[in-house]
Amino acid sequence: MDIEPPSPGQAQEIIPGLRWLRFPLPFPPHDVNVWLLEDGEGWLAIDAGMGNDETRAHWRTALAGAATGNRPLTGLLVTHFHPDHAGLMGWLAADHGLVPMMTRIEWLTARSLWFDTGAEMIDQQVEFARIAGAPADYAAFQRARGALYQRSVTPLPRAFRAIADGDTLTIGGRDWRVLTGQGHAPDMACLFCAEARVLIAADQILPRITPYIGLHAGEPMADPLGAFLATLERFRALPEDTMVLPSHGAPFAPLHRRLDALAAHHADRLAALEEACREPRTTHALLPALFRRPLDHRSLGFGLGETLAHLRRLEAMGRVQRLPDAEGVIAWGRT
Repeated sequence: MDIEPPSPGQAQEIIPGLRWLRFPLPFPPHDVNVWLLEDGEGWLAIDAGMGNDETRAHWRTALAGAATGNRPLTGLLVTHFHPDHAGLMGWLAADHGLVPMMTRIEWLTARSLWFDTGAEMIDQQVEFARIAGAPADYAAFQRARGALYQRSVTPLPRAFRAIADGDTLTIGGRDWRVLTGQGHAPDMACLFCAEARVLIAADQILPRITPYIGLHAGEPMADPLGAFLATLERFRALPEDTMVLPSHGAPFAPLHRRLDALAAHHADRLAALEEACREPRTTHALLPALFRRPLDHRSLGFGLGETLAHLRRLEAMGRVQRLPDAEGVIAWGRT
C-alpha cells in the first residue's frame, strides 16, 4: 500500500469521506496522524494533536483551506489521553463548540494528570525510579523537570461524551464499531468500519515501530504488556485484508501479519530479559537487555517503564521474582 503522506495543514484522501492529516511532533516518532471523517455538513476529527502553537497553526491552515473544503469541524473523538492525541482537545472543543468523545477511563486519566502537578507526585516518581535502581542524579533531573503533562495539553473541557467497547457510531452514513485496546493506554478507542474494511487503530497497531508499553508509578502492579498482547489476539477477529490507519506512520495492510510481528517482537524481548535475569539485577541494570544504546536522562523514564512492563509480564508468568534489598531497591532474578 503506497499512499503519499500529506504535508502539515494539508490532507490526503484515503477513501471517499475519509481524509488523513499529519502534524509534526517535537520528539520521536516525529509525526502524529489525525483522521477526518465526513459527517453531514462537516467533519469529525479523530484526535487533536499536540498542545502547542505549531499544531494550532497547522489546524488553522487545514480548517481554512482545501484540506477540509472549507467545511467546519463538527465532531471530535480522542482515542486516548497522551499529549500528542489529546493536547489540543480543549482548544478545538472550545473553538468549535464541541463535546469530545472519549472512553471514560481515558477521559478521567487525562483530567487527573492535568491537575496532578504537586511536589507529592514528583516524590512518587522519584521513589519509583529509585527502587528500580536508577542513579542518584536522575532524581535531581526529575525534580528540575517537574510535571510534564500540563505543558503539552491545553485546558481540558469540563464535559465529554463517553464511548465504550462495542458501541456503534454512525458517521457519514457508515457504521463504525468502537474497539478498545489496552497496554499502551488504559482503554484506547479504535474504530472499525466493516463496510469499508478500515480500522482506525490509534497507537494500538503501528506499522514500523512497536507501541510504547510501560509500567508506571500510579499502578505499579499492573500488567500492561499482558493487556497489550491480549488485545492483539482480540483484533485477530477482524478481516486479514483490513486497511489499518495508525496514529504514527502510513496506512498499511494486511492486519494479521503485523499482529504476528508485534507478538513475536515481545516474545523475543521477554526471552532476552529472562536470560538477563540469570544473575539478579535491578531494572536499571537490565536496560541493556532491551536497549542497544545507553539512555540519557530524558529517555530513562521510558526505558525503565518499558523494562518494568516486561518484567511484570515475566513475573505474572512465574518466570522471574522480586528480590528487594534493605533499602527497598528491587533486583529481579529467575525463579
